[in-house]
Amino acid sequence: MIYNTSNPVERQKAITRIKKLLDNNSVIEIVEKKPTRTIKQNRYLHLILGFFASETGYTLEEVKQEIFKKIVNPALFYEGEIGELVSIQRWRSTADLDTLEMTQAIEKFRDYSSAEAGIYLPSPDEKDFLLQIEIELKNNQII
Repeated sequence: MIYNTSNPVERQKAITRIKKLLDNNSVIEIVEKKPTRTIKQNRYLHLILGFFASETGYTLEEVKQEIFKKIVNPALFYEGEIGELVSIQRWRSTADLDTLEMTQAIEKFRDYSSAEAGIYLPSPDEKDFLLQIEIELKNNQII
């Protein structure tokens, strides 16, 4: 069950449920639900990744996996290695990020793009620039 503890009624329901589980000596897991990245954040991310790809000659997927995750944000995305037979690296999906993590990852990528590639990536409020990027990416079948 998911309860919004800022709502007094739901908070009381959560307390009642937890007490019942404790009384039954149940094995329980309590997990804090963080706000996941928003659809707007995801759309914006894909626009700037696509723009970077079109300016550098990489594919959108190469930019996302190799540059955005592995070069710019490895501390956020790298989960470690698994496997006894063959060592395989595990990387988080952007779908697993909360809104704050997504914002931080995007800002680091914008900084990297400017400093390392000399490519200015617009902020989310630069609507006209983003619209032009979207048109260009769709016309070139990048997104």
